[in-house]
Amino acid sequence: MTGDGEAPPDHARLPAWWPLAALTVLAAALRFSTLDLQSFWYDEAFTPVHVLHPSLAATLHGVVRTENTPPLWYVVIWAWSRIFGVGMIALRFPSAVAGVLTVPVAWAIGRELGGAEKGGRRAAIVCAGLVAVNPLFVWYSQEARAYGLYVLLSAVAMLCFLRAEREPTPRRLVAFAVSASLALLSFYFEAFLLIPMALWLLRDRSRRRAALPAVAVPTLLGLALVPLILAQGGHGTQWISRWALSSRISTIPQYYLTGYSGAPLGHGIELAIALLILAGIALGLWRGLASDARRGVLLALVIVACGVLIPLAMALGGADYLAPRNVVAAMIPLTALIAVCVAAPGTGRSGIVLAALIALAFLAVTIDVNFNIRLQRSDWRGVVAAIRVKLAGPRVITLEELGSAPLEYYLPPLHNMPAGTTTSVREIDEIGFFPLRPGASVPPTPGFRLAASLDVHDLIVYRFVSTAPRAVSEQTLISHVITLDQHAEVLLPGSGTQNVSAP
Repeated sequence: MTGDGEAPPDHARLPAWWPLAALTVLAAALRFSTLDLQSFWYDEAFTPVHVLHPSLAATLHGVVRTENTPPLWYVVIWAWSRIFGVGMIALRFPSAVAGVLTVPVAWAIGRELGGAEKGGRRAAIVCAGLVAVNPLFVWYSQEARAYGLYVLLSAVAMLCFLRAEREPTPRRLVAFAVSASLALLSFYFEAFLLIPMALWLLRDRSRRRAALPAVAVPTLLGLALVPLILAQGGHGTQWISRWALSSRISTIPQYYLTGYSGAPLGHGIELAIALLILAGIALGLWRGLASDARRGVLLALVIVACGVLIPLAMALGGADYLAPRNVVAAMIPLTALIAVCVAAPGTGRSGIVLAALIALAFLAVTIDVNFNIRLQRSDWRGVVAAIRVKLAGPRVITLEELGSAPLEYYLPPLHNMPAGTTTSVREIDEIGFFPLRPGASVPPTPGFRLAASLDVHDLIVYRFVSTAPRAVSEQTLISHVITLDQHAEVLLPGSGTQNVSAP
């Protein structure tokens, strides 16, 4: 028992690393506990259906033909799938691991940027805490795509840069060169984050010679990736330019505030979280940051600005690949910037309260995703369960193209109906999203009637049946896609050639 004013004995104190351990456990709980809650959506299902093959060479060939991402994640997921298969949990597991590992990296980034011992520790806790619970980071930690790995490796590259910038020893410069190269191999947009880091390392003439090889390595790698970028040729990126640039720009902060799917929550929730963040930044700037913390804020600001503004400038110049999700890694330096300001020692208890409120708001949105169907990925598993029952006989499935890969994943074997052919079926299943085209519930061809109209969360299923098999052409089915202004695909069960004939 200790007297008044006496410090507790050493054995009664918690170890200094306990907040990091607690936040890492929280991050793992949020990511792993609901890893299979939501269905695969188009991009996730596309990988096992069209990209992954038994051989690595065939898989890499598929990356060149169908993807717009560097090969690192596909090599990782190919090797992983050889051992653990292509189930939902198996394919999402590496992203969840990457998401959890990002938390201690964020802790280290906050410590580097926060400056003095007390400010650095506070910034580390806040930065790691926000990364652990932010709905955008949790979302991409549960997606079987490259984004989770991209965020992790980008954060590692930033950490190695900060350490090399502070003390440019050969070991730290090598660490930056390696981490920057791996990050660039995970996602092309990493180049926009590396540009300010490279320039910052080279700005000091006395250090330029030592830093030049570390900068040259990822630079040469980027040049070596140009032929791959040209070979991939922007596969499937047409949707970006069809999305108004002004809307994409406004979506970037919305993604950070309420997550990838948070739009249905409304602007009120976004504004409330944004005001908390702005209040925290303003408080830190008003109360005064230490000189090293000010420098940390400047570094983080420059990195996040280049990560967003360079692709924006390219989009305005005609090379438009600015999708909000492509700048997800830029949200790591943004989070670090917020953490340094809110956690500055001068902010006192007010800073702690604001940091806690921001984290709780993020956590509330993240948890809400698990209970609010409107915030989840489209339920293609539910669609498959709906159309599997009461099969009338030979059938064909018509849907807009973003549903083809999930349906092929959950309902194999399915194959595209050859263009210009005719097939004989007793059931036509049409699947789509709102808004539906006028007359969507009218049978696509005479002899069929509407047997069922199902609403599977945000997916609409119309089942048309006939008393006897009837011939229907691929052209007729394509023209009857129920989603307004969407390109259709027609899928057949089995080999895709049974009961199919030329017109």
